[in-house]
Amino acid sequence: MPHRRRQQTRPGYLGLNQGDLVHLAGTPVAFAAEIDRVPANIDHFWITIGIGADKPIRVALSTQSRKNAAAGFDPRMRVGLIASTWRELPAAGLSKSPCLDYQSLEAATTVAYVEYGRPELELLLTDKTKRAVFIEAWGELYVRVDVGIHQVHSMRASCSVARDLIGRDGAIRFYFADGTAEMLLFKYCGQP
Repeated sequence: MPHRRRQQTRPGYLGLNQGDLVHLAGTPVAFAAEIDRVPANIDHFWITIGIGADKPIRVALSTQSRKNAAAGFDPRMRVGLIASTWRELPAAGLSKSPCLDYQSLEAATTVAYVEYGRPELELLLTDKTKRAVFIEAWGELYVRVDVGIHQVHSMRASCSVARDLIGRDGAIRFYFADGTAEMLLFKYCGQP
């Protein structure tokens, strides 16, 4: 009988595995737009979130699609906003998340999507992060030199990506001192 290859395990963090869909909640510590000598290579905005005793976690938000641009499609992000109010903040920390599905969120409330070029989206995210007293994010865990979450956007098929994942969407919610909150949903060209 031939040997079966062992499945390689990727390193984890706090009992979670790389690639797990996770929920992150905590206070904003730092933020930065990606920089590069070649402007076309810039496609991320990072927010670092403190979760208490453990080390801070970085959220990587896409600010444009390089794949769409390379394939001749619109590289801009479409951003939807769900406004709400809050009285009590969620518990800070990082935990495995059940599915997050934009279709369910959109069925519960009307979400209008607005297209943003990268510089405009960086300004929007800078403003919201500066004003936020607390942030929640949903996405996929990655463990590299730093620990973070990425794939903080719709995972449905797009103009340049055929893979269609349902129930693995990512999002970010900003909590403000005035008792309001805003959840941002991110879609690429061609995503339903």
